[in-house]
Amino acid sequence: MTFKERFFLNFIKDSRWHYLTDGLLVTLEVTFFAVLLGILIGVIVAAVRSTHDKLIGNTKSKLSKFMLKFFNSIANVYLTVIRGTPVTVQLMIAYYIIFVTSNNKILVAVLAFGINSGAYVAEIVRSGIMSIDEGQFEAGRSLGFNYVQTMFYIVLPQAFKNVLPALANEFIVLLKETSVSGYVALQDLTRGGDIIRGRTYDAFFPLLAVAGIYLVMVMGFTKLVSLLERRLRKSER
Repeated sequence: MTFKERFFLNFIKDSRWHYLTDGLLVTLEVTFFAVLLGILIGVIVAAVRSTHDKLIGNTKSKLSKFMLKFFNSIANVYLTVIRGTPVTVQLMIAYYIIFVTSNNKILVAVLAFGINSGAYVAEIVRSGIMSIDEGQFEAGRSLGFNYVQTMFYIVLPQAFKNVLPALANEFIVLLKETSVSGYVALQDLTRGGDIIRGRTYDAFFPLLAVAGIYLVMVMGFTKLVSLLERRLRKSER
C-alpha cells in the first residue's frame, strides 16, 4: 500500500480524522478545567502550609495552634498521597471506585487531574509565598490589614508573579498527563488515535499524528511561557 493510500485509509476514509479533532477538544477541555481546579486547590493548600510555618511559632493560643497543626497535617497527608502515587492510578480510582455511579467521564477526569495538579501547584505557590520578604507582612499590618487581608492583597499577587512561569509549565505537564484518560475509556486525543489504529490496523500514521499534535501544542505553550518570562523580567527593571 502506498503512502497516499495509507494516509487516505487512516484519515480521509469514513472521516476518521474526526477522532483526532474531537479527541483534541476533549483533551483541551479536561486540561483547562483541571488547571483551574488545580490552581484553586493549590492556593488553598499553599496558604494553609505557609500560614502554619509563619504563625505557629508566634501563636500563643492553644486553640489556634491546634487548628494550624490540624489543617497543616491534612495538607501534608494530601500532598504525600497525591505526589506519591501515579496519576493513572488516581484516575482509575476516581472512575472505578469513588465516582463509579457517574456517567460523566470528562467531569471525573477533570476532578482526578485537578486534584493531582493541585498538589504540585501547592508547592509552587508555597515557594512563592515563602520567597516574599517578611517586611511585606509588616507593611500590611502598618496599613491596618489583618493576616488574611495582607496575604490576599499584598503577598499572593507578588507570589503569583514570581511563580507564574512555573505554573505555566505545570499546565504543559498536565496537558501531556491527560493522555492517560483512555484508561477510563474517555475519548481524548490519544484515545482517538488508538481508535483509528484499531480500525485500520496501521499504528504508524494515527500515533504519529497524535504525537505531532501534542508536540505542536507543547511547543506553542512553551513559546508563550518564554514570552511571559521575558515580559516579567522587563517589568522588574
